[in-house]
Amino acid sequence: MTTATASPALSPNPRIPSMMKAAVYHGVHDVRVETVPVPEIAAGEILIEVATCGICGTDLKKIHTGSHSAPRIFGHETAGTIAAVGQGVKQFSVGDRVMVFHHIPCGHCYYCRKGTYAQCSIYKKVGVTAGFEPAGGGFAGYARVMDWIVQGGGVVRIPDGIPFEQAAFVEPVNTCLKGVKMLNLQPDETVLVIGQGPIGIILATLALKTGATVFTSDLYPERHAIAASFGLRNPLDARGDVAGQLRSATDGRGADAVLLAVGHDALISTAMDAVRPGGKVQLFAQTQHSDTIFDPGAVCMDEKTLLGSYSASVDIQEEGSRLVFDGYQNGFDLTHLISHRFPIEQAVEAIDIASHPTANSMKIMIEPRSSGQGE
Repeated sequence: MTTATASPALSPNPRIPSMMKAAVYHGVHDVRVETVPVPEIAAGEILIEVATCGICGTDLKKIHTGSHSAPRIFGHETAGTIAAVGQGVKQFSVGDRVMVFHHIPCGHCYYCRKGTYAQCSIYKKVGVTAGFEPAGGGFAGYARVMDWIVQGGGVVRIPDGIPFEQAAFVEPVNTCLKGVKMLNLQPDETVLVIGQGPIGIILATLALKTGATVFTSDLYPERHAIAASFGLRNPLDARGDVAGQLRSATDGRGADAVLLAVGHDALISTAMDAVRPGGKVQLFAQTQHSDTIFDPGAVCMDEKTLLGSYSASVDIQEEGSRLVFDGYQNGFDLTHLISHRFPIEQAVEAIDIASHPTANSMKIMIEPRSSGQGE
């Protein structure tokens, strides 16, 4: 595994500049667009010219809570073109169009043997960087992909005809597919997905593919309209009695499963109220520790299961990629979730819009290539 300072690649692209623009995190609420060196790569590594990178809610939490040291360059929903390959890389070539996972597990530790890959110590190490402490690196013109990511299957070729923006959803779709699979949904079951931002819509669409009846909850009719274009036609107004509406639709029981796609801990009680006795509530967006208390009697006496799902799974990487690539022409065009696109020079504005969601903001993309870097 590469941890030392990188040395130049053996197969460089002479068109690679020495400097690039990047959105550099300097502390709480402090991101600045700066000119930084293009990262050099070592043996076994590749360099990607970033075409597009989605802003994820976890990026925003890190920026606004100061949970990570500075400086760093975040961004992990990344797709682009290979600009250089290091010694020993045989499976990829300069010019290949790829997306990249920033985490890949070791595959043999206790957690990997149990299939709990996100708890693997190697998985917790970020293997993609645009400089500074590795943090994803997608909010920059170029990103260095380290050897264990390349060797472990963390670089996925993008088929011809699939735009970079669609491919950038491979990582978030994997995380959503993992969560839905954990619930083992059946066609006779009813599911509620709370929150209809991009992740909520992806979760709900994947739940719908199981044959289950899916209800969605959100504050904004505009988001329900987007959800409807993905076949989600049971909207609930989050300002009303969501749990009551679910019970009315299920002979008084409540949903068999509830997925919470909003990072507000206060909504855990809503989810627990909306799920039937013996049902499951999955926390999908609770990526910060807190002292939130839930009703223990609901878990014990009502036999409601409270579980979490975090990050991606290598076990479903091929299935998730196929869903994204095949879905582009078959009803799962995720580019419809994109509401804003910004060049790297406007990354601070992009992050601000993503940090203050409205009815008309969905997935926000930073697109370094649109600024002409690497041309």
